[in-house]
Amino acid sequence: MNKTELIDAMAADAGITKAAAKKALESFLGNVEGTLKKGNRVSLVGFGSWSVSKRSAREGRNPQTGKTIQIAAKNVVKFKAGAELSDAVN
Repeated sequence: MNKTELIDAMAADAGITKAAAKKALESFLGNVEGTLKKGNRVSLVGFGSWSVSKRSAREGRNPQTGKTIQIAAKNVVKFKAGAELSDAVN
């Protein structure tokens, strides 16, 4: 399911216009992004939680040449599924 299909499904389920569903989805995504940028955690009970983790700099290897390269440190987003979501999938 892509973003357009999700908007269509949200509009149909909620009985709202696609424009309203798009606004709601963009608001949700913007708020999650803003919270993660601040280094905070987003948790939806039963669904899951998003958090930011720091990945330290490390050495890697170019698979084509075998040459050692430096990989810079960066922040990465992690998602952990909640119990209800895990149960629904299994």
